[in-house]
Amino acid sequence: MRLAAILVHYHTPDLAAAALDALRADVAGTGLEVEWLLVDNGSDAEERAKLAALPARLIDPGRNLGYAGGVNLGVASTEAELILLMNPDVLVLSGCVPALVDRLRDGTAVAGPAFFWDRSRRLLLPPAERRTRRDELTAILSRRGEGWAARARRRWRRHARRHWEAREPLPSHDLSGSLIALSRPAWEAVGPFDEGFRLFFEETDWLLRARDRGVPSWYVPGAQAVHLYNQSAGKEPRAKGWFEDSARRFRRRHYGPWFAETLENLDSRLPRRPGPRLASASQLDLPKAPVWVEVSPNPEGFPAAAERVLEPGIWRLPEEIREPGLIAQVTDADGREILRRSLEAGN
Repeated sequence: MRLAAILVHYHTPDLAAAALDALRADVAGTGLEVEWLLVDNGSDAEERAKLAALPARLIDPGRNLGYAGGVNLGVASTEAELILLMNPDVLVLSGCVPALVDRLRDGTAVAGPAFFWDRSRRLLLPPAERRTRRDELTAILSRRGEGWAARARRRWRRHARRHWEAREPLPSHDLSGSLIALSRPAWEAVGPFDEGFRLFFEETDWLLRARDRGVPSWYVPGAQAVHLYNQSAGKEPRAKGWFEDSARRFRRRHYGPWFAETLENLDSRLPRRPGPRLASASQLDLPKAPVWVEVSPNPEGFPAAAERVLEPGIWRLPEEIREPGLIAQVTDADGREILRRSLEAGN
């Protein structure tokens, strides 16, 4: 079976080069036949020159098709039986692609890996958020105060730990669109990505359509990758507006116009109430273990990346994580919160 590795690029040629290097190293010696495709949604002259030097077939649509349009063009450009869809800000770790391909060869329709936020592989990124009416309502109400937020964190935490603690492949349609492997029959059964999603929600929409059509999807913890998170979208000033447009489109399609409008009215009419004032810290003193340390950019504390810490002592963020305004919370094995802190910028 031939694999088509499709990267959709937007103004990040150095990341695309690193992503391809990691992919090629991962499949070296496996005997796997791979077709390398790079869809360029946006480059200046210098960036195009860098892309042209990469060991991949460069596809230039002449305009920015969005991620969904780039994926669709890439898939239409190959007849490979197996397909790997990937952002250029992903670095696969050793054994990732073979593990995903093995699942597909065994009959799995869709498969996705476990992701880390950092190259030191400490902070596990969360699975995609569940998108149900209840979860959407819970997320909006969490902004009303700490009581609502704590309940929302507990519900989210059960979902996240189900994936983080998995040691064997786990049935799940809550995969990250930054790297998904799928079979040609799965693509044909579900159809292409909806290009009405300019950016964001396109893979969530596709996976829910797969679920509704009875197409199975699996989270594969033995396949691992690093997601350098928000590298392309962070360069696009229109990304926030695109997110809001995509969220509106997604809610109307999957929840119906009435419920979607109800959510939007609640979101606009219920002011965000500040949570409790958290002590600020550059490190956490963990007097007991094992515990989970969760790190989130959101004031409500979810979704979050997390590290399972097995020994007591001082905990610090991985050196390469420099995002300001992070919230840290320490939880025990049962998900009970031990402490919450505001992490100072730059560790």
